Amino acid sequence: MKHACFSPSWQIFKEVPANKKPFWSEFVIGFRIMTDGELKRFPDHKFGHAFTTVRCDCSSYLPWLQNRFRKAGGQVEKRKVNDLQELFNYFDLIVNCSGLGSKSLVSDTHVYPVRGQVMKVEAPWLNHFIRDGDGGTYIYPGIRSVTLGGTRQEGDWRLQVDRAEAEGILERCSRLEPSLSKAKVLGEWVGLRPSRKNPRVEREVVQVQGHRVPVVHNYGHGGSGVTLAWGTALDVMELVRENLGEKLLQARL
Repeated sequence: MKHACFSPSWQIFKEVPANKKPFWSEFVIGFRIMTDGELKRFPDHKFGHAFTTVRCDCSSYLPWLQNRFRKAGGQVEKRKVNDLQELFNYFDLIVNCSGLGSKSLVSDTHVYPVRGQVMKVEAPWLNHFIRDGDGGTYIYPGIRSVTLGGTRQEGDWRLQVDRAEAEGILERCSRLEPSLSKAKVLGEWVGLRPSRKNPRVEREVVQVQGHRVPVVHNYGHGGSGVTLAWGTALDVMELVRENLGEKLLQARL
């Protein structure tokens, strides 16, 4: 099953941004400033970026990752953990990837939700990913559907679809791409981005009843989880290896 593909993209702005060439321009393919001809289809916008990037379908990508983990010898157990101390007697090292759960699991008061509401529509004629520069409106053609968004509501824990917001999303996206007015709505969805001012990727050693257990934290990626996942996973692996090296050295001593 296909999980990702290349996507031609436009990011458009109502006003010319101070920084016309963002830092990520070096990491996408064919970054350039949009031409006047391309901008004509967006009369409310004065400036834009054109580039090619990778789009990922998480509904198939995440199960593929879990299957990869199992094939490598990993085991998956579904259970509720109220405190990391519940695990200390069973594991020599813990990697904490609990996202928003870290707010209660490790008492991290810096973790907060950013609510996002989106709509899935059937519009196979769309190819370009279109994002308004303010981040509030976007059209992401996926492999099996098109995602329309969205909202960014900090501190909002609501998981119910808001009808007024759904109508606003469709109206804003249809202004950018009028053909969406005839697209079939496939579904609506709400999620909470596990946010933090800075993602937490670090190791700490927790001592309970004389038992020292290293915990490697990896959470707080917000809405950039897929983008940052492989990079922070490599950082986590390095921290795990350092800890295993220290344990081996202690054993030899």
